[in-house]
Amino acid sequence: MEYKLTMRSEMDTIELAQNIESEKFPNMVICLNGELGSGKTVFTKGFANALGIDENVTSPTFNIIKEYSGELSLYHMDVYRLDGNTDGVGIEEYFSKGGVVIIEWADTIKDILPENRLDIKFKIAGENARILKIIPHGKEYEELCEAVL
Repeated sequence: MEYKLTMRSEMDTIELAQNIESEKFPNMVICLNGELGSGKTVFTKGFANALGIDENVTSPTFNIIKEYSGELSLYHMDVYRLDGNTDGVGIEEYFSKGGVVIIEWADTIKDILPENRLDIKFKIAGENARILKIIPHGKEYEELCEAVL
């Protein structure tokens, strides 16, 4: 199953993130893909805020991974700079730490992503408009999509 949604503003993206957060579960993995400025970090900020994280969430481009404490821990990753080479980074360890993992540019590390995950592809469709393609992989993620989309 695949879902296609049109976001007409950053607020639409934030509301979607908050709705998905409302169905969160430990070891949840959300993979975000899309060109620069398409809304990946906006989505992550909305999710983090709904988790009760007050810190300013920014893209961890140079850090690769930022950790935040909220209702569940949030592990925010930007793997663009890795160029597919994850040796020694320990990304896989985060998939079973009991928190939520959100990965920007996840397509660059496809071969190590867990089988069960939520993929969200962002496409710019105008100055403020974005088309999101949401693809759940696994029963938990299919149920999440049925609940919020």
